[in-house]
Amino acid sequence: MINTSFFASRTLSWYMARKFILTSFAVLAALVLILQTLDLLGESGDILAHPGNGDPELWRYVSLRVPQLIARFLPFAVLLGALISFVTLNQNSEIVAMKAAGVSAHQILAPFILASMAIAALSFVFNDRIVTRANGTLDAWQAVDYGAVPASRGIVSNVWVRSGDDLIHADQASGRGATTRLIDVTLYDRDGGRLITIVNAARGVQAGGGWRLDNARVFDVARGVQRVVPSVVIARGVTADRFTLAEVDADERSYGSLASAITDLQAAGRPTLALEAGLWHKVSGPLSSMLMPLLAGVAAFGLARSGQLFVRAVIGMGLGFAYFVADNFALAMGNLGAYPPLLAAWAPPFLFLLIGETVLIRTEE
Repeated sequence: MINTSFFASRTLSWYMARKFILTSFAVLAALVLILQTLDLLGESGDILAHPGNGDPELWRYVSLRVPQLIARFLPFAVLLGALISFVTLNQNSEIVAMKAAGVSAHQILAPFILASMAIAALSFVFNDRIVTRANGTLDAWQAVDYGAVPASRGIVSNVWVRSGDDLIHADQASGRGATTRLIDVTLYDRDGGRLITIVNAARGVQAGGGWRLDNARVFDVARGVQRVVPSVVIARGVTADRFTLAEVDADERSYGSLASAITDLQAAGRPTLALEAGLWHKVSGPLSSMLMPLLAGVAAFGLARSGQLFVRAVIGMGLGFAYFVADNFALAMGNLGAYPPLLAAWAPPFLFLLIGETVLIRTEE
């Protein structure tokens, strides 16, 4: 008699889910340990080259790099964990026993899918709360060659903006929209590539459709004369987002922060297709863990003594790695604007969901 419930049994489902989770995290730990060791060997020279750096800085680098490795290789670990679990169950004839008891292929996969849903949810929270901060901190640290990094409190540093021929530099930009403030502002007024005047002020705020600089120092390059003016408005038409959103990296922002930045950029009429693809991929990326048991499921079935188990495991691994290739390719096309953001983020998961279901139904159901 065929068991028509979603799970074969509570005990059996818990046994398979626990085996899958423990195997996946064991594989992840091994991958991260090996890759972090190799990465640290390559970076330790640069870290220690900065005066004053020592063992604490090496451990700091490890603490920032490990979250990146976990986020990148978690889907690989889930794929390998599913393959190892399925091969072990097959070799021990446990799959044969379950099939003989009327358990369908989808019921065998159900505990793995449910466990991978929990892993996907954990991955999303981990990426959103920890990995994005690690990315931003490590990038800022590497930008100063592993030296001292100024504390950041929502402040964008060293911003350059171009307005026609003119160049505007601000040491810091903080706030959002009408509340944006610029610190240590310099305007390089140019005409056809020739520098005319240099305007510098300690502070800049929005006013009169541009940016008002109080107590500004105006240096006339041709005459070599500097004068101080009580107030001057520069960069008319340059919006606040040009300073505060000069560099938006999807990997360094949480889902909510990135969505807010995209809204601001769209309001300013700036292109956001690449960032939208990155926003959608923050959801579709962790959900890829749910596909891995389905793609690896081909290794669960077939007689172990037939000699086809190894071939089935290779097929499952091939399907998994083909997904990662397709996902990276689609995301790259989305970043270039060749694919719409939704297509770039969601086409690979849906395509390989159909492929995995087709293989499973045609071979086992």
